[in-house]
Amino acid sequence: MTIKHLLPVLLVALIIGCAAQTDEAMSPEKPFGLSNVQQLTFLGDNGEAYWSPDGQQIIFQSKRDGHACDKIYIMNADGSDQHMVSPDVGANTCSYFSMEQERIIFASTFGVVDSCPPRPKPQGNKYLWPLFPYDIYSANPDGSDLVKIRENEGYDAEPTVSYLTGRVIFTSEIEDDLELFSMNIDGSDVKRITNHLGYDGGPYFSPNAEKIVWRAWYPDNAEDSLRWRENMALNQVEAVPLSIYVMDATGENQVRLTKNAATNWAPSWHPDGEHVVFSSNMDDWNEEAGAYGHNFELYMINTDGTGLKRLTNNSYFDSFPMFSPDGKHMAFASNRDAENPRATHIFVADWND
Repeated sequence: MTIKHLLPVLLVALIIGCAAQTDEAMSPEKPFGLSNVQQLTFLGDNGEAYWSPDGQQIIFQSKRDGHACDKIYIMNADGSDQHMVSPDVGANTCSYFSMEQERIIFASTFGVVDSCPPRPKPQGNKYLWPLFPYDIYSANPDGSDLVKIRENEGYDAEPTVSYLTGRVIFTSEIEDDLELFSMNIDGSDVKRITNHLGYDGGPYFSPNAEKIVWRAWYPDNAEDSLRWRENMALNQVEAVPLSIYVMDATGENQVRLTKNAATNWAPSWHPDGEHVVFSSNMDDWNEEAGAYGHNFELYMINTDGTGLKRLTNNSYFDSFPMFSPDGKHMAFASNRDAENPRATHIFVADWND
């Protein structure tokens, strides 16, 4: 389960751009940002594409081939050899490679709910994100030797791995709350990192494993706190604003990078460890509706909250940015496929510092 299921706005279309230019307007000098965008997937709905440590493969989730919920796939970095590696039953999400690339990890309802779990009933204009009973599994890269490494009543998902230490960081439901934890790739040595009422999710270790970036929302009044607890008791979360934070790997020295009421999410690191990339609708304020709109763009920011740069400029959806380990490319999800404007696909682009 990921925050991509949190908002209906994530079904809108997108065209990638660079700074204040579209791809087509970019000059041969390759200005700062993205260029040479290539589409890698053409079937179904796809998201959360993450590089292998050697930069030769990408693991991602996809709903295709008649499946009613997401499965996990691996492909080569050029989009070839796309094949499913998760169980073909239940909901599967949030996949990643291990440090040595000898294992993969992902969240799955396999063994708990082998059909696609039911979603909460709509409540007026509220969009509700279901907390499916995910557990975290590891497997060989071909999907064999499936082993449950995190079993906990409720939601356990959003795992990523430090390619320096092999440590796994993830979101887990505890005491009617969602907090960040870390563990070894075999599920041992579980440590709690955050302890703050509200949503903590989407965590990533920095390249040197000394910092963590994540997305969060913390209720700041009694009414919001009560609403959060009531929804957690119902295994659901209401769509809320999200901010990007960084902290030490120990959980200390938390710094809020984005300070707006928009939805800022899907953060990850530049390989230099000094910058964070993320997705946000911060520049799509609808004055008439009094709310942020559907247009999510990619942004970069320094780890002290300064130097915000907009990386894409269009009227459609961009998200899940992740740099290749060498920093030369970026994978991301978008709706820029002109033939299937409502489908989310995986793209890769050259990165120009």
